[in-house]
Amino acid sequence: MVLIGRHNELEVLRTSPHGFYLDGGSLGEILLPGKLVPSDAEVGDVLDVFLYRDSEDRLVATTETPYAQVGDFASLKVVGISPRIGIFLDWGLAKDVLLPMRELRTSRPKIGDRLVVHLFLDDQTDRIVASERLHRHLRPETPDLADDQPVKLLIAEKTPLGYKAIVDNAFEGLLYRSDLANPLKIGDRIDGYVRTVREDGKIDLSLDLAGHQRIATHTQIILKALEEAGGQLPFHDKSSPQEIRSTFGMSKKAFKQAIGVLFKKREIIISPDGIRLAKL
Repeated sequence: MVLIGRHNELEVLRTSPHGFYLDGGSLGEILLPGKLVPSDAEVGDVLDVFLYRDSEDRLVATTETPYAQVGDFASLKVVGISPRIGIFLDWGLAKDVLLPMRELRTSRPKIGDRLVVHLFLDDQTDRIVASERLHRHLRPETPDLADDQPVKLLIAEKTPLGYKAIVDNAFEGLLYRSDLANPLKIGDRIDGYVRTVREDGKIDLSLDLAGHQRIATHTQIILKALEEAGGQLPFHDKSSPQEIRSTFGMSKKAFKQAIGVLFKKREIIISPDGIRLAKL
């Protein structure tokens, strides 16, 4: 099935002065403008293209890749504002995507702001539009996620408890402020873990694995980093949380627990200058 707002593999039917016409199935022939046609493409080839409507509302194909497709949650930059129509967002294509006023939650967005939105195909207009009303587009079923399962997170909203995040482009979860070494930025995409799925279906999240599994994983990361650095690194329990997170991808608390385990096993030596492998 050929889908508007998604990548499709379509066959080249014929050429024209304007470009290639592709087989859009029930949608008819779809133009891929000449400036976007691969130099070695021929009639009969199958091309990977994205389908959307241009500024004149015609269905067209492009070989360019947008920042997000229909069905995706994404952080997009505000590039235009029309008080009567809505907010225009840069999604990586020549024609900006519209966030209609009825789908807006932010009271007064400004040019340059980034908004976390969901892209969907409007049933009435058949146009790709954005929505800030994220809850309408989350999957309704209870998440089938295991404790400590790795997940992809999009930071969506700041709350008194912490940060709401879109989990694996499907569900909503919460990162608790008390578990974070540093504030997060709305729109950031980060790796995380499921702490637990509660009985009401809500997901508690963490940036680190829990318990012994977390410590075992973090000790492996530290040992690998030491080996790649020649056996010594300038990090210890006095290093800043930002430096540790940037280098090892873990909190300072997790780092201290991990080097403590490695020290007790006599695998590393901890000094005022950093840590080093014991077998140097």
